[in-house]
Amino acid sequence: MRDITTSKEKLLKKIRKALLEKRDNPYPNLEDLPHYPQSDEPPEIMFAEEFTAAAGQFVFCEDEIQLIDNLLNLADQRKWRKIYCWEPALQEILLKYDYPFFETDKDFEQAEVGFTLCEALIARNGSILLSNAGMAGRRLSIYPPVHIVLAYTSQILTDLKDGFKLIKNKYGSQLPSMISNVTGPSRTADIEKTLVMGAHGPKELFVFLLEG
Repeated sequence: MRDITTSKEKLLKKIRKALLEKRDNPYPNLEDLPHYPQSDEPPEIMFAEEFTAAAGQFVFCEDEIQLIDNLLNLADQRKWRKIYCWEPALQEILLKYDYPFFETDKDFEQAEVGFTLCEALIARNGSILLSNAGMAGRRLSIYPPVHIVLAYTSQILTDLKDGFKLIKNKYGSQLPSMISNVTGPSRTADIEKTLVMGAHGPKELFVFLLEG
């Protein structure tokens, strides 16, 4: 037992000594170097490929009319009747075209779809950067079995570090209490190695990408 303690003491002594000796960073530009090879594909194509590979469902819309048309068709096919939308900018679009939605959390336990905006789309891994800074809060992207995100082509960033930089510049020292990076619908294979969708969140995840 004494040998183990002695080895531990020696290791801790080396760590303390290393911490006391200040040295210049031998790789000062390491964090600025790209972690992935450059891609010739447009970021929206890269995002769509990675997002669908992660079981997400991608819909490109040229304008708001096409957005509403696609949403109407999808809601009719899936028999959605309880679509919840709490963010004013998104409500404004739906109201413009008389699309019905729930603007409060009345009967929220019966919600079928949560419709939200996002902070950014990350092209490299097909993920969605969300926060609770908007009116959608924490619940709307997690509780309903279907989550639909409206994003714009201008929100597509290459890497996750670009997304965190955007968040920092946007909110400064008052960062949102929840920042999440969502890659595909919720899933788990913890129990008997069987893949279960919607275990901790929505079973289906859609991104409606709007030009602009």
